Amino acid sequence: MSFIIPVALFAGLGLVSGVLLTVVSRVFAVKVDERLEAVTEALPQVNCGSCGYSGCADYAGAVVKGAPCNLCRPGGAEVSAKLSQIMGVDDEGAEKLHAFVRCHGDCKKTTHKFEFKGISSCAACNRFYNGSKTCTSGCLGYGDCVTVCPQGAISIRDRIAVVDIEKCIGCGLCVKECPNQLITLRPHKQRIEVACYSDDLGKITRNICSSGCIGCGICVKSCPKNAIRVENNHALIDSELCVGCGICKVKCPVGAIVKIR
Repeated sequence: MSFIIPVALFAGLGLVSGVLLTVVSRVFAVKVDERLEAVTEALPQVNCGSCGYSGCADYAGAVVKGAPCNLCRPGGAEVSAKLSQIMGVDDEGAEKLHAFVRCHGDCKKTTHKFEFKGISSCAACNRFYNGSKTCTSGCLGYGDCVTVCPQGAISIRDRIAVVDIEKCIGCGLCVKECPNQLITLRPHKQRIEVACYSDDLGKITRNICSSGCIGCGICVKSCPKNAIRVENNHALIDSELCVGCGICKVKCPVGAIVKIR
């Protein structure tokens, strides 16, 4: 009989503790919006941060609290429509974007000052005399952008990065990775672009790259929509005004303007 009292005591304490825990869990329970799980599942889980949030989970929480539903670049219009339906708001749509490398200076068009023997990385090479290429603004071709691309949309050809726009989801991870800031996101509909980002004077550019933009302004004069301007010695195309006629590409004397395929 001596052990019955302690057992009963512990059983009673356990029962009382269980009841208290149940009461406390219900009183202090944090209500979770049921839409959060649906929003999270609708996102592509790339966690690229292109929406302005730290990742898909963070963005999902923001959407439930009222953030716009069309900020997910990888998801594009499809995800925007799903999130808008879940949240019960009008779909504002999302424009599909793709990455573009603003350099056309492959091995046939420019030269190298030295052969880099260090870590096979654009960032590492760029620390030595602004890179191994004669053009210090050009693509170094070691593939840092290739490494971070979640879709395998970038490859290295003739020592420069090339984007497959059909595979590209516009996440922007490659944009952040490029040490020369050569990669930009452009509307998927835009197929005419300037493949050069050098700010050197035209005379210097001509000497170091046969396809570099020399800032001559011929494209500016020939554009029927006034969609091109010359800034920092190279041409820039306004995607809002460009209609893709290709006249600037034909008129460019150095072939710096290309058609994106």
